[in-house]
Amino acid sequence: MLYELRIYHCVPGRLPDLLKRFDTITLKLWEKHRIRQAGFWTVGIGSSNQDLYYMLEWETLAEREQKFAAFSADPEWISARAETEKNGPIVASITNAILQPTSFSSVK
Repeated sequence: MLYELRIYHCVPGRLPDLLKRFDTITLKLWEKHRIRQAGFWTVGIGSSNQDLYYMLEWETLAEREQKFAAFSADPEWISARAETEKNGPIVASITNAILQPTSFSSVK
């Protein structure tokens, strides 16, 4: 199992819009494309309270490439994303990393 850590650095003041988009749009489309999330977090104490952290679970890199490409090209996603950004961008930048559990990790 691989885990992808994604960090969305929001445009100041737009984190509520990003949270709403995930809650009402993105997660339903991920379900359609069989993308599995492992959790979502916002920052309670840290360097920025304008970031959203989340993790996705993948069996292989090939699975990630196939499913994420299909989601990214989905006309429903493209339309919904454009609608949620009609007042400007929500996300300033995205950081991501593919993580592999160690032999002693409680998460495998």
